[in-house]
Order: sequence, then structure tokens, then C-alpha cells
Amino acid sequence: MSAELARIDYRTTPEYYIDTEQVTDPVVTCLLSSCPTVFGVKKAIADLLTGRSGIKLPEAAGVIEPGAVVRGEVTVAAGAVIAEGAVVTGPVLVCSGAVIDAGARVRDHSVIGPDCRIGWGAEVTRSLLTGGVFMKHTSFVGDSVLGLGVNIGAFVSTTGLRVTSGPVVEPATEEICAHLDGCRIATGQTKFGAVIGDGVIVPAGTVLQPATLIGAHTTLYPRTQIGGFFPAGSQGR
Repeated sequence: MSAELARIDYRTTPEYYIDTEQVTDPVVTCLLSSCPTVFGVKKAIADLLTGRSGIKLPEAAGVIEPGAVVRGEVTVAAGAVIAEGAVVTGPVLVCSGAVIDAGARVRDHSVIGPDCRIGWGAEVTRSLLTGGVFMKHTSFVGDSVLGLGVNIGAFVSTTGLRVTSGPVVEPATEEICAHLDGCRIATGQTKFGAVIGDGVIVPAGTVLQPATLIGAHTTLYPRTQIGGFFPAGSQGR
């Protein structure tokens, strides 16, 4: 093990949040295995979807229904569906068994893993949904990583940009940091939403602060806002 890898806190690795042995899609598996920490997933997605990673995308053999709006490079794998009334703006990969339903929007370097369901009013951007994610209601996930079987309630939103240092500017310039054991952990990102581990249900109406880290199988109780780090299997009150 290199000295650099030895210094990585296990709580920042994909394996802490996602049971990678249960990931069924080979492209998603390769994507996760290429990232020493979850903070590298956004760049890995960009490399994947622009052909720089060397990982081969699946054949575009899925269904794009008449009335769906699809722009840019969008790969819809066999068994996946972009339904009438959905809006997808590439580069985007939609894996086998995923459904992007009417009224949903997916855009800008996103990977929608197998068997995900993106419903009316839900928006995903610059994110990885590993598999079996349910976003059936109006909600927003951006600059984030969602594990297996995550359920996003109605009116849930991730936030990827801090607004404590003056007017909001685009593109963002201030690095987002996560917090572990009272220490600031650099993400290398100017926008970073949340990492939500396997099996987590995010209650309706919850806003996640930038760089929120939620370990697998954590129970979250209804709150207006949550942030920081939640260990795997813990209870967030």
C-alpha cells in the first residue's frame, strides 16, 4: 500500500458507503473501483462519459419513448427507459433496468445505475446513483453519490455550495470541505452535495448541507436540515 493510500480515512472511501460486491453493473463497479475516495467520483464520471477513462460504455439498446426530450450524448442501456415527458441532457449514462419517468430531469455528467426510478419533478445532476435508488417525487440531487437502495423523499434537496462568504458566483471558486472528528477534509470540489450510503431513507422535506456524509443503513429522523458525518448504522436525530 502506498503512503498516500495509507493516509486515506476509510470513512471517505466508496466501500464505507456502498457494498461494492452487491453492485451489479460492471460500468458502475469499474467507476467506483477507480476512486480511492468518494470525492473523486465526480471527476471519474466526467472521464467515463467523455471516453477518457478507458471504460467501455454499454450498447445504447434501451428505449427512448416518443415525447422524451434527449439532448447531447446519452447512453440508454438495454432494459432502461426514458419515458415520454422526461428531459435528459447529456453526457448521461442510464443503466439497465433504470426508468426516468415523465416530468423527471437528468443532466450534466450523471450515471443512473441499474433499477433506479426517477419520477415526476425529480432532478439529478453531476451525480452517481449506484443502483435501486428511488426518487419518485419532487426532489433535487446534485454533485452527490447515492448508494444501493437509497430512497429520497418528497422535497428533499442536496446543497453543494456554501453561501457564507459573500455573493454567489458562477462558476464557484471556494473549495467545499467535509468534517470528520472535528477536522476539515478537503474534497477538491467547489460544489459537493452529499454521499448517502446503502439503504438510507431521507425523510421528506430534508435539506442536506454541503458535504454531508451518511454511512450505510443510517436511520434519519425527520428534520429540516442535516449536515456533517453520520457513521454507518447510526441514528440521526
